Amino acid sequence: MQSESPAATAAPITTAAKLPGLLGLSPTDIAAFVAESGEPAFRAKQILEWIYAKRATSIEAMSSLSKSLRVALAEKFTARCLTIAKVTGSEDTTRKFLLKLQDGRYVETVLIPANPALYGGDSDRRTLCVSSQVGCAYDCKFCASGLAGFTRNLTAAEIVEQIVQVEAYAGERVDNLVFMGMGEPLANYSNVTKAIEILNAEWGIGIGARHMTVSTSGLAPQIRKLADFPLQIRLAISLHGASDDVRSQIMPVNQKHPLAELFDALQYWRSKRKQHITLEYILIQGVNDMLEQARLLAKRARGIHAKVNLIPYNTVDGLPWTRPSEAQQDAFRDVLLAAGVTATLRREKGHDIAAACGQLRLKQETAEGIIESPVPEKRITIGAGAAAA
Repeated sequence: MQSESPAATAAPITTAAKLPGLLGLSPTDIAAFVAESGEPAFRAKQILEWIYAKRATSIEAMSSLSKSLRVALAEKFTARCLTIAKVTGSEDTTRKFLLKLQDGRYVETVLIPANPALYGGDSDRRTLCVSSQVGCAYDCKFCASGLAGFTRNLTAAEIVEQIVQVEAYAGERVDNLVFMGMGEPLANYSNVTKAIEILNAEWGIGIGARHMTVSTSGLAPQIRKLADFPLQIRLAISLHGASDDVRSQIMPVNQKHPLAELFDALQYWRSKRKQHITLEYILIQGVNDMLEQARLLAKRARGIHAKVNLIPYNTVDGLPWTRPSEAQQDAFRDVLLAAGVTATLRREKGHDIAAACGQLRLKQETAEGIIESPVPEKRITIGAGAAAA
């Protein structure tokens, strides 16, 4: 576990609830605050260093700032706007973090340990699956996140803080991010892209742009907009159907942005960037696992030089789907490989703790404690001592 300086662990100044988070501020934002406060310009650099380099967990801990400046900062911002409520999993396996927001809502983020089978060689890459919204409005039929509907977008600070909180808890650096948690990232475009800029910046968190992947259900106009975004992030598409009739059964967004429009936007993306697009395809028995779908998928993937990530369906309480047999999974993959498409079959980590693809779901707090919507789930409770260990 990494240690923090005494200053970084000092008790925070008491602030009003629901203040914006410091982890969502850019150097420009901080400079504007400093100027507005009548402070000398060099204070902006000091504040920036406390937020990102030193990762101060409270404004009171920023000891090089004057008391008056700390008070002014605490009146407008909070150093932390998330708390870790629960962790499921163990140190050497996939771990799911339940995070409580200032308004009492919950989101989940998942830390996936190094996996040489996915990344090759002796890779020690640690991946975090990041949430961008509380709930989701897109109602993908295999997914738990949308079961209770959409509540709100996460702020840039709440997105960035997921990484900061997990790194502090786990005592290790996260070096790969996938925006595949709760919510549709491109429906929260401005906050997600601002968070990506902070996460990438040398003055911020310092994660390489090519180590960040944004996954979308297929919002074609926003894909075009993201193609013009300056950072070389990667793109993944939750496809899950190679024809409009099949995809529309699974992905309601397909009725607004059908496959022709989606793939036209992906061609535009390809014209702007060299990275391969990833087509995510959850295999659902009797729905989209037919070999004819595999042949259509191969044709679409070849058309945009995409790679395909096949994921056997992960069980969600309250949903009727089941995963195909392993023989059918292999047969589907083999059709893609025979057609010259790069395809992987990912038998998911995290299924046993409901942390796998499609299993993250909205939480709510009741008199009986934290429950899921609509079905409660047993989880490991982390006490104060364990969280600090």
